[in-house]
Amino acid sequence: MPSAPVPVDADLGALPALPRRASTAEAVAGVLRTQISQGRILPGAQLREEQIAAALGVSRNTVRESFRLLGHERLVEHALHKGVFVRTIGPDGIREMYVTRRLLEPLGLGEIVASRETLAALDAIVAEAEQAAETGDWESVGTGDIEFHRRLVAAAGSVHVSSMFDGLLAELRLAFLQLPDREALHEPFLRRNRTLVDLLGRGDVKGARNELEEYLTAAETALLAVVTTTA
Repeated sequence: MPSAPVPVDADLGALPALPRRASTAEAVAGVLRTQISQGRILPGAQLREEQIAAALGVSRNTVRESFRLLGHERLVEHALHKGVFVRTIGPDGIREMYVTRRLLEPLGLGEIVASRETLAALDAIVAEAEQAAETGDWESVGTGDIEFHRRLVAAAGSVHVSSMFDGLLAELRLAFLQLPDREALHEPFLRRNRTLVDLLGRGDVKGARNELEEYLTAAETALLAVVTTTA
């Protein structure tokens, strides 16, 4: 059952229309996934199939199947006799995510050093996030952080690993959405992403691996401190 004390219906007023002729469960799941990942539907919100069906012009069976797909992605959860809710990530979920991050994120560091294209892409992501931070756009900084770490894992060259990590990042974004102070969360790790790029640019794989381990430990500690306090 979600940890939110009072179920709040998701605000569906801003739901975009489905693409023309797209009425499949996958399309509905895609719309809801985007709304969740962008923070327009928050953790703990209840998703009501009749409202979503009416808003998107699809059948309730289609919406029900989309809930099943999002459930497999661990973005929503079904509470018996209560309904479907956007998942709220608790301390145990965060610990599980960081166990996986420590296993996956170092895998491509050696390949990044050998790829100027990947290094340039990582540098550009950090530079864009730094510009967003200067304007106080911490939501974009968080989006850049997720893309940065997605690129780290993609450098390993494994479709299966990247697919697994994409699912984890969607869960991580849910955890970020529960935090009241995005600047306090993202600002130190933006600087650490810059340090990682600098280390990799110098070919220091060992240094980058150590920095990444420290990064993940600090990030886990910061998330747990907030989520444990507000749980």
